[in-house]
Amino acid sequence: MNTVQALPGAFPLHADKDFLSESEWVIFKLLCRPVESFPDSTAEELSLATGNQVSTERCDELIRIVQINALSGLGSWIARLLAEAGLNEARVRTDSAANIMQEVNKKAGYAICNEATVHALNSLQKQWKGESNYTDS
Repeated sequence: MNTVQALPGAFPLHADKDFLSESEWVIFKLLCRPVESFPDSTAEELSLATGNQVSTERCDELIRIVQINALSGLGSWIARLLAEAGLNEARVRTDSAANIMQEVNKKAGYAICNEATVHALNSLQKQWKGESNYTDS
């Protein structure tokens, strides 16, 4: 359970926003592929299932979004930004919060994440380490 509360001035790490385009949503809906099932396939398999209408690169990003979003306390909005910055779930759990947010800011081209956000992510990382299912794999 997430015990980190939103800090004043921090990016709302818990916030959810749609990350599929409308066309992607239609394709996956027609395939009866719920978003949560994306990590059950490789990016290549997922792209092939769409008839290559969704690129392998985009499928890889979608898989990483879903995996990052599964970390307690992180919503789909920040998960999308983290995945777009090239991060995966393992790096989000283990890299320094400052480095992670620096990568997000670099990709965005401006400081979307500030020191309060770094502090909030650092607190979440400590919480994940305390969870019984946490592994350093």
